[in-house]
Amino acid sequence: MVKVLVVDDSAFARSRIVKVLSDSPGLQVVGQAVDGADAIRQTKELRPDVVTLDIEMPVMDGLMALEQMMRECPTPVVMVSSLTGPQTDATVAALQLGAVDFFLKPSIALPAGTGVTQSDLSKTVMNAATVKVRHLNGKSPKSLINLEVRPVTMPPRESRSSRPGSIDQVVLIGSSTGGPRALAEVIPRLPRDLPAAVMVVQHMPAGFTKSLADRLNRTSALQVSEAADGDRIGAGKVLLAPGGYHMIVDRAGKISLDEGPPVCGVRPSVDVTALSAVEAFGKNIRAMILTGMGSDGTNGASAIKAAGGKVSVEHESTCAVYGMPRSVVEAGWADDIVPLDECADQIVKMCSD
Repeated sequence: MVKVLVVDDSAFARSRIVKVLSDSPGLQVVGQAVDGADAIRQTKELRPDVVTLDIEMPVMDGLMALEQMMRECPTPVVMVSSLTGPQTDATVAALQLGAVDFFLKPSIALPAGTGVTQSDLSKTVMNAATVKVRHLNGKSPKSLINLEVRPVTMPPRESRSSRPGSIDQVVLIGSSTGGPRALAEVIPRLPRDLPAAVMVVQHMPAGFTKSLADRLNRTSALQVSEAADGDRIGAGKVLLAPGGYHMIVDRAGKISLDEGPPVCGVRPSVDVTALSAVEAFGKNIRAMILTGMGSDGTNGASAIKAAGGKVSVEHESTCAVYGMPRSVVEAGWADDIVPLDECADQIVKMCSD
């Protein structure tokens, strides 16, 4: 039985969430909190498996509570708020602080029979219970949200192209659950002179990836942006696949966005981007598969290895969910397995070999 603590200052919202979860097999609501401070106290006392957390609350808001919770009593958290909608920075801030997932509060009030509330909210909470969360290890909210980190130093490499914007190598980073927080630790540490174009596929709904790209761009040495149809990859640039679209690259480095069927149940898919990149750039592909559920990225890793490229994955010890990396490792396609704090260094190493 998955024990859940529901946190919201609205009595109506709490009652709706509690009803939905209580009616779901395998879920048990063990407590209700009315603000962030109350949430932290009850989390320590009740030790729930999952916390559903509102953002806008009195006394202590959800983001402050989330940061303190991750520091003092790490617990899988699902943000449930009217603020966690498309184009809102609060969602990405929460995910970078360690929230597992999010759910829109308006969906909770949908009429009975729509099939959205019962299946989606309950499934989100059940999935969250399987996620491993980590302490913030003394990091402040500023260091995680504003991403103030020191980039890795790129070692000299005589064969590196000196043409601005040229494509020497292509780095593909794939991630899912826990990915926004992992990307916040990896992307800003990549050096300005990385001799590679970088493409990132993070499983995320439409409307959220631009905010993620903007937040990463603010403190990264590389230029980070959400990919648009017709963009071109190049050294010094990081393009993030937009939610709801597969990101495909051609031999000229031109990006096209595709609304084809989901692959591995997701769109964007790491596999789709990887296969197009291999066709375009062959052995010059370097891949890093980070935390995430499922097996997306495994077929792509196979193609990269067959072409002579290199594949690294995040170590189980630092993954929120050791799914995507595990799948690559078990298939035999991983050249190296490294903890999250060494992933940026590993990318630099792959690009300098």
